[in-house]
Amino acid sequence: MDFRRGRQREEPEINLIPFIDVLLVVLIFLMVTTTYSKFTELQITLPTADAAKAIDKPFEINVTVDAKGNYTVNNEPVAFHTVAGLADDLKKAASSGGQPAGASPVVIVNADQFAMHQMVINVLEAARVAGYDKLTFAAQTGGKK
Repeated sequence: MDFRRGRQREEPEINLIPFIDVLLVVLIFLMVTTTYSKFTELQITLPTADAAKAIDKPFEINVTVDAKGNYTVNNEPVAFHTVAGLADDLKKAASSGGQPAGASPVVIVNADQFAMHQMVINVLEAARVAGYDKLTFAAQTGGKK
């Protein structure tokens, strides 16, 4: 027997209030348990140089080291056997370059990015053995690779 003949069937509806309550509890839980990491950075102000350009260019010895282990001193290839031999090559380059007497040249190291670390250390040690205490490294400005 169908006692509901005259009544229309009600559509089921979703009660949203418990759903909203559960979502708010999950949201509060996520807000409480989330850790915010603050990236630390150094706030430094670099000094500026307002000095005039040097009138006299210091005497330079360019030493180039490539990835294959080849050395050049002032664009002339040299064979590396020992640090003392490389130091002699540096002294020859200094004497042939017209350096003023008693002035120590600036040794500029141009090393390939794939050169072994030991090759650069050999140049630094040779400069120390030769008595040249002014060293610098050449670097490229950031460009397209």
